[in-house]
Amino acid sequence: MATEIGRIVSKYQSSPCARVSSFSSRPSDASHLENTLLVATEQENEERQEKKQDYQRQQQSPTPSSPPPSPPPPPSSPPRQQQQQQQQHHQQQQQQQQHRYRQQLMSSDLARENTQIRVQQQLRRRSSTAGGAPVKVSAEITSTAVPASEVPSAVKTTINIGIAMNHVNDQENLKQLNLTPVQVNEVEEMDTQEETPNDGGGDTNESRPINGEQELASIVQDQEMEEDEARSEATFRYTVENISKMKESQLSPACFVRNLPWKIMVMPRSSPTQERQTQKSLGFFLQCNGESESTSWSCSATAELRLLSCKEGQPPFNRKIQHLFYSRENDWGFSHFMAWHEVLDPDKGFIKDDCITLEVHVIADAPHGVCWDSKKHTGHVGLKNQGATCYMNSLLQTLYFTNQLRKAVYKMPTESDDSSKSVALALQRVFHELQFSDKPVGTKKLTKSFGWETLDSFMQHDVQEFLRVLLDKLESKMKGTCVEGTVPKLFEGKMMSFIKCKNIEYKSTREETFYDIQLNIKGKKNIYESFSDYVSTESLDGDNKYDAGEHGLQEAEKGVIFSSFPPVLHLHLMRFQYDPVTDCSVKFNDRFEFYEKINLDKYLQNKDPARGSADYTLHAVLVHSGDNHGGHYVVFINPSGDGKWCKFDDDVVSRCTKQEAIEHNYGGQDEDMSMAVKHCTNAYMLVYIRNSELENVLQEVKEEDIPQELVERLQEEKRLEQIRRKERSEAPLFMTINVLLEDSFDGHQGNDLYDPEHASYRVFRVRKQGTVHEFLELLSDSLRYPIEQIRVWPFSIRTNQTCRPTLIEPEADLQKSLYDCADNANPWNVFVELVPPDSDLTALPPFDKDTDVLLFFKLYDPKNKKIHYCGHHYMPVVARVLELIPILNERAGFPPDTELALYEEIKPNLVERIDNLSDPLEKVLEELMDGDIIVFQKEGDNKKYDLPTCKEYFKDLFSRVEVTFCDKTIPNDPGFTMELSLRMSYDQMANAVAQRVGTDPYLLQFFRCQSYKDSPGSALKCNFEGNLKELFSYGKPKVKKLFYQQLSIRVNELENKKQFKCIWVGPSLKEEKEIILYPNKNGTVATLLEEAKKQVELSENGSGKLRILEINCNKLLPGPRDDVLLDTLNTSGTKMYRIEEVPSDELNLADDEMLVPVAHFHKDVFSTFGIPFFFKIKHGEPFPKMKERLLKKLGVQEKEFEKFKFAVVTMGKPQFIIESPDYCIDIADFQTHPNQSIYPLLNAGTSPHRPWLGLEHVNKAPKRSRINYLEKAIKIYN
Repeated sequence: MATEIGRIVSKYQSSPCARVSSFSSRPSDASHLENTLLVATEQENEERQEKKQDYQRQQQSPTPSSPPPSPPPPPSSPPRQQQQQQQQHHQQQQQQQQHRYRQQLMSSDLARENTQIRVQQQLRRRSSTAGGAPVKVSAEITSTAVPASEVPSAVKTTINIGIAMNHVNDQENLKQLNLTPVQVNEVEEMDTQEETPNDGGGDTNESRPINGEQELASIVQDQEMEEDEARSEATFRYTVENISKMKESQLSPACFVRNLPWKIMVMPRSSPTQERQTQKSLGFFLQCNGESESTSWSCSATAELRLLSCKEGQPPFNRKIQHLFYSRENDWGFSHFMAWHEVLDPDKGFIKDDCITLEVHVIADAPHGVCWDSKKHTGHVGLKNQGATCYMNSLLQTLYFTNQLRKAVYKMPTESDDSSKSVALALQRVFHELQFSDKPVGTKKLTKSFGWETLDSFMQHDVQEFLRVLLDKLESKMKGTCVEGTVPKLFEGKMMSFIKCKNIEYKSTREETFYDIQLNIKGKKNIYESFSDYVSTESLDGDNKYDAGEHGLQEAEKGVIFSSFPPVLHLHLMRFQYDPVTDCSVKFNDRFEFYEKINLDKYLQNKDPARGSADYTLHAVLVHSGDNHGGHYVVFINPSGDGKWCKFDDDVVSRCTKQEAIEHNYGGQDEDMSMAVKHCTNAYMLVYIRNSELENVLQEVKEEDIPQELVERLQEEKRLEQIRRKERSEAPLFMTINVLLEDSFDGHQGNDLYDPEHASYRVFRVRKQGTVHEFLELLSDSLRYPIEQIRVWPFSIRTNQTCRPTLIEPEADLQKSLYDCADNANPWNVFVELVPPDSDLTALPPFDKDTDVLLFFKLYDPKNKKIHYCGHHYMPVVARVLELIPILNERAGFPPDTELALYEEIKPNLVERIDNLSDPLEKVLEELMDGDIIVFQKEGDNKKYDLPTCKEYFKDLFSRVEVTFCDKTIPNDPGFTMELSLRMSYDQMANAVAQRVGTDPYLLQFFRCQSYKDSPGSALKCNFEGNLKELFSYGKPKVKKLFYQQLSIRVNELENKKQFKCIWVGPSLKEEKEIILYPNKNGTVATLLEEAKKQVELSENGSGKLRILEINCNKLLPGPRDDVLLDTLNTSGTKMYRIEEVPSDELNLADDEMLVPVAHFHKDVFSTFGIPFFFKIKHGEPFPKMKERLLKKLGVQEKEFEKFKFAVVTMGKPQFIIESPDYCIDIADFQTHPNQSIYPLLNAGTSPHRPWLGLEHVNKAPKRSRINYLEKAIKIYN
């Protein structure tokens, strides 16, 4: 048993995460034991007994500071030498095993306050009962996982004992062990010196069995080392010896948390002071995964760095950090943790025997980019992030764990759905993989079924908005199925909106349904205050009285009360709200408390006895990190409703505590960190489940609950995916052969016999090492032709860049491998010649490669500018060209005596006429080869055609290009594509496009495409003298692009005019529309107004005179004078120009009259809205009379007009007018102050800072969306 003692003591001594107190003061003893005590096995009983005796002798040694020398073996004893060799061999094994234990024990959680156990009391009591010496056990080590088979039955030396527990199951484990957790300061500090005999006597240097052996064994075998390394938090220490002499940095042994090695890094640091002296300090850092060469990993963690005190009762000096550890920043801490002189000052109590002890308590999230088995650690898997789909992943996990919904999704009928467009099928696939897969699940097929493009996956959306869209889509897809009504049954609640008059018996109510509740959190402490605010009533009084119909305006109360809450309650915390100061949405990170259990009875109108009380249990917390510009979503879920939480962060899933899931996501000030900063990480949406419905909503989803046809379909998809994956892996062993039959050449209008990009191939995937003969057998079986009726002609590229068929020699090439025969081409294009279907031939005619040649024929039709394929033919090389004439006439359907002009297609853009028809083919055709092409046409008068000969046709063909025309006025217009000649002039191009669009070519204006941006560039002049080729840059893609716009005037007139956008407002001030005017380039404002008269409709009794005004931020300024040149006007930014007809009463103003700007605003003068206008005021006019004229001009209801308030706004400050019958208008209130500048282009006496009349009232027009214009609303298209 002593051997076992030495074995476990050696393990504790060698472990970097554990310290054996009694040996720490006797390093020589420990070293000797580590090198002499061997592992006990059944095959080594003799060695074990001897080592036991050695150990007992060492324990009885009178000098503890130095080990006794080992007795030398007899020199003449060969068995003893053999025994020494065996001992050395076993020592090597022992060292290797110790090394493995060091790696395991690195993960021990050293001083975990909430798992300290009173083991020493139980062991001392049991040992005393047995009459043995009391064993003193300190609580320095926690979470040491040692196999139970290796636990010693007798431990003489003081050993630190503890247990590593999963923090979620701490209490359960402690109950099973019948142990009580205590804090560190509750554990009695034991003397680490040599033991003294007890009252019963006995030699303390003799090993005694511990009666608590079974308890110790049960403790250390409770946890497995793998789970210990995957834990989320740990505490470990490092003692720095000879601290006063330390010059270099030191690293502690590693402690494993989340399967990553964490080390304490300590170093002396020097920094200059303001007095130009050097101040020395202690640098204290936490390092994570420091030796890893990977650059893809990251791990977020918080930690407390502590310098432990040597004085009893004195707390440690600690500082806290929070950091995202990754390859470039794998350590984090403090360069100046504590001044060096304070560390070495004995009075401070941190140093003893020139040693200090550093401690770290680290809490880490599950890492990304490293091997983390979510399924193993939690039983669940995550979802892959496509770029910015974390919001979708969080919500999908929440819906997946709403088991009743998952079961309904499985039952949706999708047998006949298109797998690429069916949202229901894609969601079934994701849920099925989440339930049965061992790896993170992809969502690309799901987003593809939504109809999203790749860019949509990189746009972050609001998770609550996505929830509404997805549930609406699911509800519509479930209609007419066996699961119809599941969504409203789970998520739909009802509320009653009411307005109740205070002074009369009148009440208006309306019942509404909801799928989620939006709770205001600003200024609210907790969820109950938000609910109270939601159902609070609003008083309608004063100017905001309620119109009770026949009862008139009445004081009333307005509010809502809940009629019923759904089984699954979604609460949206309104952290994003509009801020009028910044005119944008901002995120409120205020602290807001919510609870695991809530009761909502008091917010119900009537309690439903059948459903019981409205008690809810928290099921999920969706958390947002970041601000209104972007961020990251994670979700904490309580899958079974039993308080065991998991964190889902895209593809990483980890267990977490209830505190991490709830309290850490309240938001507000971070109490754990030294910096007074506000969390940007906080709860954004909460999911509660009604207690009475927990069993139904979280019902187990078994495999038999999934329809068999769905399982089979998903399995078939996986099987096909595996086949495709296998094909991709085996791709180097195979090659593709594209087979072209003769019908593939029909309709081809270009050079050679086919267009490689548009040809219709029959594709064969064959092994590269297969023979040509095997390929012929494959063709025979596929095409249903005997081998003798098939001949293969591979296409090859000639030196003149033409692609023509060549012959495979029947005997020499049939046994060659296909890859060699194809000359490493992949894919390999071949022409397969077959016996004509209407022929009586049983085999193809023989072909002699030495005396015969394969020719192809094309017919050119100059009238229609078309090429027609006319087949192929074998001809002897010595045959005269004249012998082809009858064959060609027959193929073309011409009379036998028709005269033909023959041309040889030599290479692209080069076709030569054959003049000497009496000469043999080998002489006439240039470098006669198989696959030569002869083009023929009727001889005659073809000059009346644009392209009279095939030579000109091919020359024109070479200059053809596909041009895409896009409408400049339509954003993202895909346009249309036309094939045009690069030799076309501007007029020819304009005619072609006008014919396609259906307009006059002179009503089209064309624009170049910018070189480095796909947007319109400069306009083309209609007198452009170049050709189409000059409009494009070479080196760009084959498809060229031009923009166009349709005009209302001829383009030749437009080029002498200036385009001017402005706003037209009618006399009623209720309509405004954008118009585009085309005044002369050198014109003035007067010419612009004359041009506007041609496009607008003036009022019948109006003045007939127009004026131009300037608008900036809904405020009105007088426009420029009539003689101002148009080139000086700036229409950029927020400035716009407005044209309107001058009212008759404003044409001629008296000396006591004035035009003042009028604008609408609500609460803030900078929050203007509506259409501003000019209004004539008269000096001394009573204010009630002016109001009557203003009411008539606005055209609003008198009842509504009574709510208006009036203010004179000067320099952004409103001065509200106190209405009274005696108040009269004073023009001086609206005149510009003398110190304000006058803009030179404005009419005299005007200024952008002049006072204006403000109409303050509620804006009842639809509110402008304040979302970012770079974002687009989330939508599911399919």
